[in-house]
Amino acid sequence: MSSPTSINPAVLEQAAEWLMRLGEGNLSAQELAQWQQWRTSNVECERAWRRAEALLGTLGGLPADLALSALDRPANPQRRTQLARLAALLALAPASWLGWQLDQRQGWSADYHSPIGERRRLTLADGTRVTLNTDTSIDVNFDPLQRLIRVRKGEILVQTAPDLQVPARPLRVSTEQGRLEALGTLFNVREETGITRLAVLDGRVRIELNQQPQATPTILLAGQQTAFSASAIGAMRATDSSRTAWTQGMLVADRMRLGDFAAELARYRPGVLRCDPAVAQVRISGAFPLDDSRRALSMLSQTYPVRVTSRLGGYWVTIAQA
Repeated sequence: MSSPTSINPAVLEQAAEWLMRLGEGNLSAQELAQWQQWRTSNVECERAWRRAEALLGTLGGLPADLALSALDRPANPQRRTQLARLAALLALAPASWLGWQLDQRQGWSADYHSPIGERRRLTLADGTRVTLNTDTSIDVNFDPLQRLIRVRKGEILVQTAPDLQVPARPLRVSTEQGRLEALGTLFNVREETGITRLAVLDGRVRIELNQQPQATPTILLAGQQTAFSASAIGAMRATDSSRTAWTQGMLVADRMRLGDFAAELARYRPGVLRCDPAVAQVRISGAFPLDDSRRALSMLSQTYPVRVTSRLGGYWVTIAQA
């Protein structure tokens, strides 16, 4: 029996082929779409590609002889041999070295999922409207006692609708850190590693922490935002409509650290987007398109003293000092 971390050799060879083709560059828009379609076609392909990503990142690339042949010389007569070597390297790389793992949170078994770089709008059975941001997974469970939205990962904007059932059921959103109950409201929920970020634009939201079930719930009012862990709630701050600019396909920066900007934009594009520590503290402002990361990065380099470099056909991008 194969181990849970094993991957079909044929799929690994496909991943190696795509890695080489991306490295050779000059892929058409149609070919890039074919690569993305292959990657997201099933769990096995996604696992294989994540292993390829980790291989690139761990050693800063591949061993020199393999990298030159596989990534820089598409006309090399030994390309087929190098492809096999690359696939073998992907197969042998231990999971502890790769540092990645796919589990339920990847969203393959979620009720609703939005791919990287896409947004999805839903209207639930009660009329509640939910917008899923990039790479977001949720489950929806309506029963006689409550209307529950479980955020597995990512970010959602919720516009609640009144429940027509008598008695009316509360609408709740659960994350790894706690449970939110909407009190007639419009609110934004984003789950990150170890914390949930909540911004209320209209109405009120009650917060209950998973590790403090007996504590008095905290209520956030319209115009307030906070972040909380499973055991503590952070300070409340003012919020505004720019917090949900992502629903309009925009990233609004107001003296944002460049490192934070790069991390945010990276959520909306496949591949790797890195920011050199030398410019990570630069503060930037502006409105950048989330649906066209190349244009957003071009706007950045034209406005600020930074240089954007691209490798692997635009898959690996670095922001550095000009």
